[in-house]
Amino acid sequence: MFRNIPIVTKNLLIINVLVFLASLVVQFDGKSLNDYGALHFFMASDFHAYQFITYQFLHGGFTHLFFNMFALWMFGCVIENVWGPKKFLFYYLFCGIGAGLCQEVVQYVQFAADGLISMDPEQVLNVNGQRLMTVDQLLGLSSTIGASGAVYGILLAFGMTFPNERIFIFPIPIPIKAKWFVMVYAGIELLQAWGSAGDGVAHMAHIGGMLFGFLLILYWRKRPDSYFNQDATRSFFDRWSRTSKTSHTSWTSNTSNTSATGYSRPEDDMEYNARKKARQEEIDTILDKIRKSGYDSLSKDEKKRLFEASHEK
Repeated sequence: MFRNIPIVTKNLLIINVLVFLASLVVQFDGKSLNDYGALHFFMASDFHAYQFITYQFLHGGFTHLFFNMFALWMFGCVIENVWGPKKFLFYYLFCGIGAGLCQEVVQYVQFAADGLISMDPEQVLNVNGQRLMTVDQLLGLSSTIGASGAVYGILLAFGMTFPNERIFIFPIPIPIKAKWFVMVYAGIELLQAWGSAGDGVAHMAHIGGMLFGFLLILYWRKRPDSYFNQDATRSFFDRWSRTSKTSHTSWTSNTSNTSATGYSRPEDDMEYNARKKARQEEIDTILDKIRKSGYDSLSKDEKKRLFEASHEK
């Protein structure tokens, strides 16, 4: 099963797990990997630009890691197969960076409201009447870790690519269309962002991942000649169709037709081209239906035909 996971999703899963295990044991100068790689507030001395990447591979516990990786596996496999590895990886990192930027903005607003932004970073504060620290040290206490922002971006991509595809989500007892699931999830995160301040969860980073993903998908759709083709579903099924034709060609080169007399003869070019054309027209009809009405509009036989075409060797 694991070997069937597409290459980028598979490597992201492996890297996240390895980094999590390393964070449990590895320390430098008394600091853990999380201390170095977490995304700190940009005005703190602990901040470094590389943290916009490294924070995406760090997690605060097994539960945090498990649910992020489960969602990455569940939706990332589909989106990577649709978009291809390069586009998927770019999108994943872009959403993660966007989530980090949104979190930085939220922290800036919070610190500005508390008056810390205008203070000298070296000014010493009396915290709770007991503990002394500088403004810079206080700003450095805020950090963000986790792949959630990028994962929420992938969730949005699934909802926009397959809006009418029905999925089962525990504990909802009935299947729900992907587009409604994404909207409900985004709404929940917004409510929690406003009403659950101080719960230790970067809700606005989650929203930021979805926001940047939405903007990037819109950009791709409006610029079909960009490096990443905007119509991801069409690109995927076009590649699928070409692969099927190539596989079919290699298979049919060894086939033969049997005449009424029982004599087996090789298939001539005219027969081969006619059969190939009929086959391609059938696939193209199904692909057109997907582009117009979505995958969910296919009949059981049409889905079976696409499945068979994609697995022919």
